Amino acid sequence: MDVALITVGDELLSGDTVNTNANWLAAELSDRGVAVRRILSIPDDRAVIAKRVSEYAAAFDAVIVTGGLGGTPDDVTMEAVADAFDREMAPTDLTREAVGRRLAEIRDRIPDREVDVDVEAEAAIPAGSRPLLNEAGLAPGCVVEGVYVMPGIPSELKAMFDAVADEFSGDRCSRFLYTVEPESNIIPALTESMERFDVAVGCYPDREADHNRLKVTATDDEALAGAAEWLLANVDASETPVRRGWGDGGE
Repeated sequence: MDVALITVGDELLSGDTVNTNANWLAAELSDRGVAVRRILSIPDDRAVIAKRVSEYAAAFDAVIVTGGLGGTPDDVTMEAVADAFDREMAPTDLTREAVGRRLAEIRDRIPDREVDVDVEAEAAIPAGSRPLLNEAGLAPGCVVEGVYVMPGIPSELKAMFDAVADEFSGDRCSRFLYTVEPESNIIPALTESMERFDVAVGCYPDREADHNRLKVTATDDEALAGAAEWLLANVDASETPVRRGWGDGGE
């Protein structure tokens, strides 16, 4: 399964907010064997969002869009997704009830504050889409033609993703190996392992730990095991993190 992630928000592009959602989603999907093929951050621009959603929906098995849900002027994501599929916006009985229930809970929690929310607008999603209820927040998400629209607030995103996590699966599997050999010393071995076993091998230097982390990824368990064992036999590597000074030869 090939998935693309679109994170929406001017605050992501200005550096005001760290894009932890993309990192968390990528890790969750990878753990499920899914290949994350794109991660894109875009502004709160309705036309830009619609264009990218339309493009990615046609190119990948699924798209997850986060951010820009709610009632403030910069929350245009849901409308943009509706634009991408030429759909009207409308509430459903389910989203209307969920928003009303959450509003009642909020008012009970802060009785001294007036909470003025247009329930019909807050509960609106693209017509014909599947609602995703926001048990940790207010604005609902939805699924429309393989596009999953979710909140940008991390706690709300995580709760909503957990409800649909079983809909994401793939056949990619990985193993990590660790070596103190400088990158330049192991290039031939990494290249040969990829050619021998039809796997992907990434090398990620970790300065603080004084080692290189090798990630071996395959779509076949036997190929993964073969490549890992071959690397263990042909590179000074271990399946557990090692720590040793590189000296002047480190990369």
